[in-house]
Amino acid sequence: MTETRKCQVLVVGAGPGGYVAGIRSGQLGLDTIVVEGDKAGGTCLIRGCIPSKAIIHAADRFEALQQHSEDGGHMGISVEGSPEVDMAALVSWKDGIVDRLNKGVEGLLKAAGTELVKGWAKFTGPKSCTVETPDGEINIEAENIIIATGSSHIDLPFMPCDEEFIISSTGALDLESLPKSVAIVGGGYIGLELGCALSKLGTEVTVVEGLSSILAIMDKEIRRPLELWLKKHKVKVHTNALARGAEIKGKGAARKVELTFEKDGEDHSIKVDKVLVTVGRSPNTKGWGLENMGVRMDASGRFIRVDRKCRTSVPGVYAIGDVAGEPMLAHKASAEGEMVAEIIAGHEREFDKVAIPAIVFTEPEIISVGLTPDEAKGRGEEIIVGKFPLAANGRALSLEAEKTGGFIRVTARESDHVILGVQAVGSHIAELHSEFVLALEMGALLEDVADTVHAHPTMSEAFHEGVLKTLGHAIHIS
Repeated sequence: MTETRKCQVLVVGAGPGGYVAGIRSGQLGLDTIVVEGDKAGGTCLIRGCIPSKAIIHAADRFEALQQHSEDGGHMGISVEGSPEVDMAALVSWKDGIVDRLNKGVEGLLKAAGTELVKGWAKFTGPKSCTVETPDGEINIEAENIIIATGSSHIDLPFMPCDEEFIISSTGALDLESLPKSVAIVGGGYIGLELGCALSKLGTEVTVVEGLSSILAIMDKEIRRPLELWLKKHKVKVHTNALARGAEIKGKGAARKVELTFEKDGEDHSIKVDKVLVTVGRSPNTKGWGLENMGVRMDASGRFIRVDRKCRTSVPGVYAIGDVAGEPMLAHKASAEGEMVAEIIAGHEREFDKVAIPAIVFTEPEIISVGLTPDEAKGRGEEIIVGKFPLAANGRALSLEAEKTGGFIRVTARESDHVILGVQAVGSHIAELHSEFVLALEMGALLEDVADTVHAHPTMSEAFHEGVLKTLGHAIHIS
């Protein structure tokens, strides 16, 4: 006999949006069930943000060891012999981090009094679904629904991923051995993050991008240091190049993938060990009964339409995270999940963020918060802009963070000095983003940051100096 359950809140998906919504709902005393078909934590924790950053860190360590083992060492430190990469052991270490965080999420849900049901939910109506679990089928009826189904890797129909020779980002994070050569189809942040890491580990990397530049979401000035790093590390980049297909050739251990692409009206091909496809992600709106819920889609037809409270067209049904629209970022999903739980509990909330940070963990790292100078001008703003190089920051020098040509750029309204945007590029720069976001969310003026004492020696002084430069009187550059 099928079991029937009732609850106040049903969350579908335990990714960074869903599990946060589940925890907050439990904390607020709401009878809450979270349904997850895979592991708690979602794409970000299991096969995205966290595992990729672990591999990026390992690649940094490997590259540093190489420096110490070559040409008499580095910083007065030398290492005898050459470092080696055991990819299987690296992946095992990465998996240990993922498992630990997965168990942590499950523990937090339990501590909040929220039940985690492992299975695949399929909706039969706006607020009713069946869940196929290992122990049988469960019917769940809820007063409120939070859709947090996330997104999935986009497969190219003419070049589907087999996760052996043609791999997705998921396959790239589970490599059993380090490939000698990789072609990356797609020069966005996912492909470039993994490409930088593989290059540091010793893989020969080629990037094939259909647009006129890599990382097109960032402006030319802010992505320039990355382009220089790629060139210095012999990463081949083909822009205005459209992938046409891939074919596996050879036999046994000699098998290779031949990737064909069109550039400047001509056909090109390269043979590599792996082709990594990173052409974007698509919201998960199919396969779980969305059509039975009656919710409306947005104008693009890709995302569920929501308002500033994440309400869909059906009363009591909310959508958060990737399935609810851009930007498709974990921290945006988490903020929406917390907000919706509080709305259901009767709090007055709405999603009214001045800035949602975008960070790319390439080498160097890139941050964008708020408006770029061109975006501000496009909105009719009269602006002032200041830029401070990391090469003039003592802490950056001691960390060798200046070697990538990094800087912090501040854009403010000329009339009242309100900070409109901050972009930064450089090694170890990502952790500074919180100060940038806080400044924008609080409506800070240039003078507010200029009059705040920043500890010395720290990288954060570069933001202080960037603000002083915008005001026209930086101390450590002329």
